[in-house]
Amino acid sequence: MGGDHGPSVTVSAALNFRKSHPHSNLILVGLQDAIDAELRARHATPGPNLRVHNATQAVGMDEAPALALRGKKDSSMRVAVDLVKSGDAHACVSAGNTGALMAISRFVLKTLPGIDRPAIAGIMPTLKGEAYVLDLGANVNCTPEHLLQFAIMGAMLVSAMQHKERPSIGLLNIGEEEIKGNEVVKQAAELLRASGLNFYGNVEGDDIFKGTTDVVVCDGFVGNVALKAVEGVAKMLGSFLKDEFKRNWFTYACGVTALPVLSAFKRRVDPARYNGASLLGLKGIVVKSHGSADSFGFENAIARAFDEVREGLLQRISQRLAAETT
Repeated sequence: MGGDHGPSVTVSAALNFRKSHPHSNLILVGLQDAIDAELRARHATPGPNLRVHNATQAVGMDEAPALALRGKKDSSMRVAVDLVKSGDAHACVSAGNTGALMAISRFVLKTLPGIDRPAIAGIMPTLKGEAYVLDLGANVNCTPEHLLQFAIMGAMLVSAMQHKERPSIGLLNIGEEEIKGNEVVKQAAELLRASGLNFYGNVEGDDIFKGTTDVVVCDGFVGNVALKAVEGVAKMLGSFLKDEFKRNWFTYACGVTALPVLSAFKRRVDPARYNGASLLGLKGIVVKSHGSADSFGFENAIARAFDEVREGLLQRISQRLAAETT
């Protein structure tokens, strides 16, 4: 029910995902009438592999997480997470209120042993492929131990999704030198060097997009600022290109000629391709879609959750954490 578009996007995405994954079972959680209307509009009917689970409430995008947690126990978000808790679903995917989703997920599912705080992990395109960055906003203030936990979870995420045995870990800092950064980052670097992880060392903001490391670790304040800055730059560059190609008839003709290249470029950096941020550290798979995602983007978020379940992400994180404490 969440996001900028609600069921018009999420139901369409679910139907498209089912076509490409015919053996998957999808549960559409939300206001029954709204979901049924979208299914009818797309000439689809519920069945064994596509069920509708009614919820009488929905969490607003601007609603306080605490109020959503305490006052809306039959919200679509709460019901979906409850289904994961009970084992009726393997994963939850939502485009709704991020703060509410994190609060509800943490309250209902709890954290894995050895994890103090869940983290939001997202994907950013790089010159070498993709980089996983965490935390992207769940934890504004972190201890060195928290950053170590984020690194472990990020490494296991890359191992599961990209089948890399020892993913490289970078610690986001204001410089590569060991003397750079605040005390939290310096102490986190010491913990990472002693952890047995494939710790590359400190990395700077541009290293994210160079693809210097597979995982980039930071606190939620820095990660969220970096994410929003990237989104802003992407929108600005897109607007600049449109303006330049519309400047006169000659530049317009050049734009038409360059259309195949521009289309390929757009596909390569399209945020929808990387949609779906994982809420790591919970006793269950929860994936947060961007609120403005279209059907293609939300389908990718569903696919991300599907792959995390299939690749045993929770088991990988638990095993690594157990190894760290022995």
